[in-house]
Amino acid sequence: MRSIMLKRLATAIPSLLGVIVVSFLLTRVLPGDTASYFAGPAATPQAIAEIRKQLGLDKSLPEQFARYVADLAHGDLGNSLTTGQPVVTEIANRLPASGELTLLGLLIALSIAVPLGILAAIREGSWIDHLCRVIVTTGVSLPVFFTGLLLVYVFYFRLGWSPAPLGRLDVFYSAPPQVTGFYLVDALIARDWETFRAAFAQLILPAATLAIFSLAPLARITRGSMLAVMGSDFVRTARASGLTPKTVILTYAFRNAMLPVVTTLGMVFSFLLGANVLVEKVFAWPGIGSYAVEALIASDYAPVQGFVLAMAILYVALNLMIDLLYGVIDPRVRLEA
Repeated sequence: MRSIMLKRLATAIPSLLGVIVVSFLLTRVLPGDTASYFAGPAATPQAIAEIRKQLGLDKSLPEQFARYVADLAHGDLGNSLTTGQPVVTEIANRLPASGELTLLGLLIALSIAVPLGILAAIREGSWIDHLCRVIVTTGVSLPVFFTGLLLVYVFYFRLGWSPAPLGRLDVFYSAPPQVTGFYLVDALIARDWETFRAAFAQLILPAATLAIFSLAPLARITRGSMLAVMGSDFVRTARASGLTPKTVILTYAFRNAMLPVVTTLGMVFSFLLGANVLVEKVFAWPGIGSYAVEALIASDYAPVQGFVLAMAILYVALNLMIDLLYGVIDPRVRLEA
């Protein structure tokens, strides 16, 4: 298992280096002039030139890149020009909000998609199978921002069941004492049930938006993988041995069908990291996605570069976890490694 981790980390280093180079170059070719934006429309050319010099934008690209890499080596992602705060601090403060939203959305999707896919496979051609196909088609067809706006319109504007989509907590509540940064977990630790209820009420609609987005591929892969395994010889042998249908499906069939599901789960999680950007803007969620969008509009390079690098590190860590999970699900993976 340790050798697998070392191999994956070794292959991840070139990917991270590529992300650093690409993110640096892309932020430099984006339209707009950072110095002109922060100098204001009435600024003189001399004032703009002075700001450009202070930001180091008057130097050549190789000099700017060398300075950027040197700062990265010391754990410095720079300062945000819009907030004046270090990018590392901003990302660390906002990452729990994005993480809580993404994980709850993925948990909701898994709790629906996996049982639905299994039932659709073992009852092929039934109404459950047709329902699975409708849900998969709907989830793939609806853009994530449209789904979020639709949920807000129905559950907040029309029915009034949900609070206003304006952040992680209603204005009448204060954040629980920070332990993990996840409001639901911190409220449980503090035994503050009112704050837990308020945080959950704010979280359920954006999490449901992400769940609808990620439910479709998970249900489809679960159904297809289960259909392939149910026709295998070892499943027929298990049935002929007199084992209960529950044991055959869960112990023999589903465990052997889990590898494609886990692979798809990793892909879906990476997709959710990108979808977070739109969902956070729709629900005014103070995560790193909305932070990156605001910085991008302001031509603020440092937060955008920090956001891309943070997403790349999370993606590498996620792939490493999936590789380790393969070994837990199927011991043959460890033996081949």
